[in-house]
Amino acid sequence: MSQQYWEARYQSSDMPWEKGAASPGLVDFLAANPDLPRGTVCVPGCGTGHDAREFARAGFTTFGYDIAPSGIRLAREKTLAAGLSATFELGDFLRDEPPQKFDWLFEHTLFCAIQPSEREDYVRAAIRWLPPGSHYLAVNYLIPDTDGPPFGTTREEIWERFSPHFELLAEWVPRSYPNRTNLERMFWWRRKAV
Repeated sequence: MSQQYWEARYQSSDMPWEKGAASPGLVDFLAANPDLPRGTVCVPGCGTGHDAREFARAGFTTFGYDIAPSGIRLAREKTLAAGLSATFELGDFLRDEPPQKFDWLFEHTLFCAIQPSEREDYVRAAIRWLPPGSHYLAVNYLIPDTDGPPFGTTREEIWERFSPHFELLAEWVPRSYPNRTNLERMFWWRRKAV
């Protein structure tokens, strides 16, 4: 999906992914793990920035990236209004070189939004943006849909794509938005040494 496609969705307010709040699974994860090592976190496909702001509230140095200019504009406006500090930049996570390496990468609704044919590009990007020992936290959407976005995935596909490069620390069914109850699975990975 192109920048024009996603920008048009913002312009027409066709944004079913916009829930007005951070991922419930992320909120619970941060609350349950107050002693996590802080550091830098990258939220690719950040949209209007709810998840990035949740990390900022928890004391992380937060960066959000999106290919839709309207998403970045709204993320900046909402973050300023919330009195929080986070950096939002226009960028293509799948293809851009990272501006820096990050301690954390948080996935929520990007993996399911891209074309399934781009998923190997996504894995390569995660490897590129994360140094060994850093963390990849993901809320994956386990639905059967093939006519997305969102495009479905399975636990088996997630394992097959990520386990060669990341060590799985934990996985669980998170609290979700009402229309996604029991359809999401969270994975906490650590980037393996090269």
